[in-house]
Amino acid sequence: MSAIFYHDAEQKQLAVTTRDKHQKHLARPIATVITKALPFYNAENYHQKYQLRHYPKVLDALNLTDEELITSPVACRLNGYLGGFGTTDAFLEEKDSFGLPDHLASYILKEIGKRHR
Repeated sequence: MSAIFYHDAEQKQLAVTTRDKHQKHLARPIATVITKALPFYNAENYHQKYQLRHYPKVLDALNLTDEELITSPVACRLNGYLGGFGTTDAFLEEKDSFGLPDHLASYILKEIGKRHR
C-alpha cells in the first residue's frame, strides 16, 4: 500500500497539491492514500527491511543489530534498491556512501539490473 501520513493541515495540503499536480500527467488514478498519522509501532524484527532480508550476504555484511537495522539509512536505501525501487544509475551515484566492499556493490548492482529488465 502506498500512503502519505500527515501530522497537520499544512502537510495534508502539500500532499494533496503534489498528488494533484502529478495526476495531471498520468492516465491512471494515483492510488496513494493520504491520511492522518496515528501512533506508529515498529513491526516485528523479521519484517524489518523485508526485501533486504532476501539477500542474506548483503544483510550479514552490514553487521547490524536488529535495533540498528530499523534506523540504518544504508539498510533503508539497500532495502529499496533490492526491492525494485531505484535504478542502477541512482545506485552508482550513491554506492560509495554505503561503505560496501566492491564485490558486494557489484552483486547489488547485478540484482538491481535484474529488476529493471
